[in-house]
Amino acid sequence: MQETAQPAKQYLLASDFDQTLSFHDSGLVSSELAGIPRDVFERKTAILSVQNLVQQGGELAYLLLHDPEFRARVRREHLVQAGKRIRLKKNIKQLSELLANGVGGYRFDFHVISAAPQEVVQSALEGIVPAGHIHGTQLLYDASGQVEGIVRVNAGYGKVAVLDDLQRLAQVGPDRIIYVGDGSSDIHVMLHVNRRDGLTIAVSEARSIAQVAKRTVLSEDALSILVPLLEEIADWDTVHIRAFFEAHGLLIREWDKIRADWLTIAPN
Repeated sequence: MQETAQPAKQYLLASDFDQTLSFHDSGLVSSELAGIPRDVFERKTAILSVQNLVQQGGELAYLLLHDPEFRARVRREHLVQAGKRIRLKKNIKQLSELLANGVGGYRFDFHVISAAPQEVVQSALEGIVPAGHIHGTQLLYDASGQVEGIVRVNAGYGKVAVLDDLQRLAQVGPDRIIYVGDGSSDIHVMLHVNRRDGLTIAVSEARSIAQVAKRTVLSEDALSILVPLLEEIADWDTVHIRAFFEAHGLLIREWDKIRADWLTIAPN
């Protein structure tokens, strides 16, 4: 099978950040840098989740503005430092370059949409993803770097709004939108994309998201999302996909395709 020589068709591909392009939670890293123990952050976010005070994924922004301990101790500099400490998945830069240059006769406008503060995500992805393609939660700071306001939280329906804005700028149809995510905070945007015939890809086995996404791929390498893209959009088979990776100096060592059924069985 030969790659088409025709002009590449344009798609919009948006990805979550925490646990999708990274292995660490931005809130945990930011809190620990400011001297707030992990268990304190986890307890407070769990309470917010139960109370449904904020959209899932927006807990850190809420704590930074409203919680006395977080307001007093977390500064903008901590968020920038946290980005440098977050462990990223492999080959994000190569993924970004391949998507921009075209894959299988298709070009993908790659953006990152995250509920994590903009400073964290931009710091983590500096030199990897263009700053203008990173859309994190926007915070306002006073002269000391303390959070004094929130411009926009990109969690839940907030991600839908950002994605719609990007679609208008990219001037692509809704069926040419792909969204990649890992958890509950991505459900709203995935349902939005699915309803309009786009493609959704989960990168975790969490039932909340795996049951919504059209495809699921599990890997520590960011390039893994190319597999469902090439299968679903370019209609490539496994032989062609393996050859594509090898042509770029990469080898798919293990590739297991498993369909999982989630069951709970109780006495009748």
